[in-house]
Amino acid sequence: MQQDIWEKEYRKPQLVTNSDTPQTSVKDFLRWLRREEKVPLENLHVLDLGCGNGKNSNYIADLDTTNRVVSIDISQTALTNARATAHERKLDASVTYIHQSIGEKLPFEEGTFDLLLDVTASNSLSEAERAVYLAEAYRALKTGGHFFVRALAKDGDTNAQSLLKLHPGPEKDTYIMPGLNLTERVFSKQDFIDTYAAFTLISLEKETHYSKFAGRSFKRNFWIAYLKKA
Repeated sequence: MQQDIWEKEYRKPQLVTNSDTPQTSVKDFLRWLRREEKVPLENLHVLDLGCGNGKNSNYIADLDTTNRVVSIDISQTALTNARATAHERKLDASVTYIHQSIGEKLPFEEGTFDLLLDVTASNSLSEAERAVYLAEAYRALKTGGHFFVRALAKDGDTNAQSLLKLHPGPEKDTYIMPGLNLTERVFSKQDFIDTYAAFTLISLEKETHYSKFAGRSFKRNFWIAYLKKA
């Protein structure tokens, strides 16, 4: 069901954007990695969980020719767009796109990746899928590797509070987006910390953006987390 919704969304976007520009928060995270953690932005093996149209994946692949990025998404249309952009930028050898849900077991060896990204991708998972996602992310990440997560925040978001009340979803802190029928999960600060407890939390900040849906602009709060596998 969720797969069909995302496929339809990428064919005729109402919520997502088709911009090729990577998220500012991802660029900030990469700068922090280099400056504070002394991680060179080269020879990186990166897994982008829920890559969408590939804007973050292609950006990292383009930073240095030695970087290798594997990108997963549930939408075939999104992957087609991502591959086309990668080919246009001559990044075919640096980034690989895989059609799969991030709530399923991943086809990688333990400790494969230096860096994982989840840029507002796991918020549509069920709790059963989330358990698999968390276990597989931990398994796939190298010891000492870093995990960037952007997730929907419940705290201080009146729009989220209204959606939870008027359009409740089937599980804790979920709502169903009217007009899209997409189930989304929002997190309180403590709930987010508890959810990612297997990882070492380095930083957790809240940021606010305005999104457009069905011609209307509305506020969304996000958690920006820097995590590490100890």
